[in-house]
Amino acid sequence: MSVAGQAVSQTGQGFGSFRYRTYVLVTLFLVYTLNFIDRVLISVVAQPIIDEFKLADWQFGLLSGFGFAVMYTLMGIPIARLAERYNRVRIIAFCVILWSVMTALCGVAWGFASLLIFRIGVGIGEAGCTPPANSLIGDYYPPKSRTTALGFYAMGVTFGGVLANLFGGPIAQSLSWREAFIYLGLPGVAVGLIVLFTVKEPPRGYSDPPGTVKSERSGMGETLKELASKSTFWVMAIGATVAAFVGYGISSFQAAFFIRVHGLDVAEVALRFSVPIGIAGTIGAFAGGWLTEKTSSKFPNSQAWIPAWGFILSVPCYLIGFNTDNLTLALITLMMGGALHYAYLGAQYSIGQGVVSAQSRATAIAILLFIVNIVGYGCGPLFVGIASDFFTSSYIAGSEYAGELTSALCKGKPNELIAALGQENANFCVQANGEGLRISFYITVCFYMIAGIAFLLACRTLQRDLVAKAA
Repeated sequence: MSVAGQAVSQTGQGFGSFRYRTYVLVTLFLVYTLNFIDRVLISVVAQPIIDEFKLADWQFGLLSGFGFAVMYTLMGIPIARLAERYNRVRIIAFCVILWSVMTALCGVAWGFASLLIFRIGVGIGEAGCTPPANSLIGDYYPPKSRTTALGFYAMGVTFGGVLANLFGGPIAQSLSWREAFIYLGLPGVAVGLIVLFTVKEPPRGYSDPPGTVKSERSGMGETLKELASKSTFWVMAIGATVAAFVGYGISSFQAAFFIRVHGLDVAEVALRFSVPIGIAGTIGAFAGGWLTEKTSSKFPNSQAWIPAWGFILSVPCYLIGFNTDNLTLALITLMMGGALHYAYLGAQYSIGQGVVSAQSRATAIAILLFIVNIVGYGCGPLFVGIASDFFTSSYIAGSEYAGELTSALCKGKPNELIAALGQENANFCVQANGEGLRISFYITVCFYMIAGIAFLLACRTLQRDLVAKAA
């Protein structure tokens, strides 16, 4: 048992000096950024992988989504249980090193099966990041500052995506997708060591206000019992799950979309679209937390309704962005959509841990992530891939090429398609694959409306269910 567990708690103050507290938050942000660099990189190099291994879109959806998410999800709760009892810093450090090595190994994959195995390894490692990190932040920062701190931490989602594109796209274009995995994976080993030797384990419940209800036990049963009466948690979880379903589904194929529909290469997509869209999402994630902190004294439910309206308003932005042939308009509207919908990231964590006692925070977040990832991350990319294959096949079947082409024949590297099918048929294959994916995107983004409604419904019980309210 860590000595932190025996130290003073419920001081209502932040742990450590402001400078050190900020250093820890920035370090955890860096860890979360690496988490998403290694997670998102496969979508940056999606089309080269699909072409080299001749994958159907549903197979790539399995690689980028369910294949990763299943072990990430299943391991999340056991690791969180360890984080409730043992040193959270050591757990995070070990897991960073594990997922970084597995990411590098993706670069030596020799086929679909081996790449799937290494992606599962990445998922196991990354399961040890967010629950203990959230618990640490909850002990470093008092309630009034947690939403902003968690919003900053949550920017790792979008910032990691930005860096994955900024470096992964050009590396894949100039060398290959394999080198991109190796070069972006290995630096995480050094970051894991930095966490291990420079971050302190704080006392549990240290920053909670005096008198905050404290649970003496924190078993899984106790956490579930505590959550059973918190309808806010479950309604919010529905919204966060739907948001992940859409977000991961779209982002897994976004680079492939611009390559197929607009004829860009991997580096062009990464630098011209994915990077600025990711930056907009990063700003939106931080702005959501900042606006919540600034408005919560006047509007206590702002941490729920701000992301709710962000989801709802993002839908028309995404529909325009994926429909237009004007690349400038596409960029502007997709950046707006990203900024609006990512405003929920800090809120899902602050609500998720805010409705339970300090001893149950990591487990509550792990339960939230179990739901979000097994359904949202696991099924979102798979749904988009299956829908894309279906609409691609329908597009081909309704064309003049129906007698000679199928969706299976339309898979492969561009030069291979030209050699096997001829220039005209190869061009049509690219068009069919692009249109199938476009229609799949149209359907998927509309689910953000459901996420918005769920967060609005959470407003009804939020104040009743919060354990430690912002002062």
